[in-house]
Amino acid sequence: MLRYSLKRLFSLMISLAVASLVIFSVVEIAPGDPASYMLGVNAQPDTVAALRAELGLDVSRPERYLSWVAGMLQGDFGTSYTYRTPVAEMVKDRLWVSLPLALYALTLSTLIAFPAGIFAASRRGKTGDVVVMGSTQLGIAIPNFWFAMILVLIFAINLRWFSAGGFVGWENGIWAGLHSLTLPAIALALPQASILARVMRSSLLDILGEDFMRTARAKGLTRKQALWRHGLRNALIPVLTIIGLQFSFLLAGSIIIEQVFYLPGLGRLVFQAISARDLIVVESVVMLLVFAVIVVNFVVDLAYAVVDPRLRTRT
Repeated sequence: MLRYSLKRLFSLMISLAVASLVIFSVVEIAPGDPASYMLGVNAQPDTVAALRAELGLDVSRPERYLSWVAGMLQGDFGTSYTYRTPVAEMVKDRLWVSLPLALYALTLSTLIAFPAGIFAASRRGKTGDVVVMGSTQLGIAIPNFWFAMILVLIFAINLRWFSAGGFVGWENGIWAGLHSLTLPAIALALPQASILARVMRSSLLDILGEDFMRTARAKGLTRKQALWRHGLRNALIPVLTIIGLQFSFLLAGSIIIEQVFYLPGLGRLVFQAISARDLIVVESVVMLLVFAVIVVNFVVDLAYAVVDPRLRTRT
């Protein structure tokens, strides 16, 4: 297990190094100079040059890259060009919205998908299976931003059970904060639950056809008992993969939902930073999100080894 973990950890470090280089290169080659953007089209060249020097943009790109990476390793993400505020503080404030939202949506997705996938697999070809699979197909087809607007129309405008947007803050209590995130979490969870339910059903059906499942049935276990005692654990590996990918997507890819509900999260911060050509914010936040994605995949790899010990000796 230790050798397996060390190999995955080495792969994580290499991925982070490559990701940092790619992110910096892509952001830096984007057209437009932050200093010129901030000062406007009528700014004098010497004024622009002075601001570039103040922002640290007058040095070479390799120097800026090394300075950026060295700062991140020490927990310093730099200072925002636009707000003149440490990026780490901006990320910290926004993370307390995006991270709970992603966890909330993932919890809802899992709570919906597991029972639905198991139910459909246990009733393959029957009415219940058809209903669940039809519902999941609809959930995948509906865009989450459109579903978000429908939720606002029904539950915020008509029923007035939730607010149409904004975030009250955790200082007003956990329940108040979760209440503000409920509609966005549901909008994010629906398509993810649909995908996860289909994967769960497919994985279980594959396991049900294995020899060890037939042996369990031959020993007197019912189909339901064999499924719960032997099938579910072995079907979790592809499901864990999807859960890990979904958490990464929910954390890094909820920018549209944050825009719809006007949530002050990381996605909205990146959107605002791109609009303002605030390169250091874009680079640092995207790198943080990539780090979260890679770490989640690392944890999923370790979970594979826990669920299926045979994987520890294959790599």
